[in-house]
Amino acid sequence: MADNDIGTATRASGNGKGTTSAARSRSASRRSARSSNASEAEMKKQIAELKREVSRLNRMLSDQAEEAAHGWYQSAADRASSLYSGASHRASRAAKQLRTQAHSVSETVQQNPGTISTAVAIGGLFGVLMGLTIARSSQPDPDWFRRWQR
Repeated sequence: MADNDIGTATRASGNGKGTTSAARSRSASRRSARSSNASEAEMKKQIAELKREVSRLNRMLSDQAEEAAHGWYQSAADRASSLYSGASHRASRAAKQLRTQAHSVSETVQQNPGTISTAVAIGGLFGVLMGLTIARSSQPDPDWFRRWQR
């Protein structure tokens, strides 16, 4: 306790080493606080700069992706358009050919009505005779029908 009183008395009177070291520690803590604030401000600046850089990179990547998607879409649209025009051209030619053939059949029917009506009548008669022949077959159930009933 006596040592403590002496140290306190010397510091209070201002003629001991305690006063100088306390002042030094206060100034050192102020300097470290200032340098800490400065380094913190510098770090904040660097973080803000990094954020700007990341956002710029994101915009650049987004633009590149958009350009690639637009190119792909344009390429697909061009291919679809060429396929459609090719199919349309082929369908147009086929329709034109069918019209020509139908027109020639129509002219033939108009020029020879008796011949066409006779051909249709003979074809109908042939179909009826085939149907009667098949209906009068000796086997009422075809063999394949019996196999599936087992």
